[in-house]
Amino acid sequence: MRDADAEFDPPGILRVLENHGVKFVVIGGVSGNLHGSTTLTEDLDIAYARDRANLERLAAALRDLGAELRGAPKGLPFKLDAATLKAGLNFTFATRLGPLDCLGEASGSFTYDSLIGNAEQYPIGDLQVFAASLDDLIRMKRAAGRIKDRIEVENLSALREVRDNRR
Repeated sequence: MRDADAEFDPPGILRVLENHGVKFVVIGGVSGNLHGSTTLTEDLDIAYARDRANLERLAAALRDLGAELRGAPKGLPFKLDAATLKAGLNFTFATRLGPLDCLGEASGSFTYDSLIGNAEQYPIGDLQVFAASLDDLIRMKRAAGRIKDRIEVENLSALREVRDNRR
């Protein structure tokens, strides 16, 4: 479980995922930050591949992170393995390095398979991670429709306009 005094460490979480060979695309606020958004985020969201081998790798990475279900009642039985991940879809975890949301399907029906083809690689320290494209991220935020997402759509759209004007 995440230590309440521990710093949120997205690069640390990403390193554990990479070390276990997990196939994923960074989505959500951290993806927005990689594209240039200055909006603060308090968790790391990923879209993960749902094939059996990747579910095994993801389960191992989550165990390495000390992941526990976030917001679940105390004592709720939960076995962190590939079968459990296969039976579910979207999971929110507390880890020793901060909150991690693992989404099999994000708002707008976006999956790892639909995102990876447009994803852009970004360096984070000595890692290269895939982040959802700016256009896919905007579509996800629109589909989510929460007030904070609608505000972020404006920010991301402005970033896209600046990027397009530079080309």
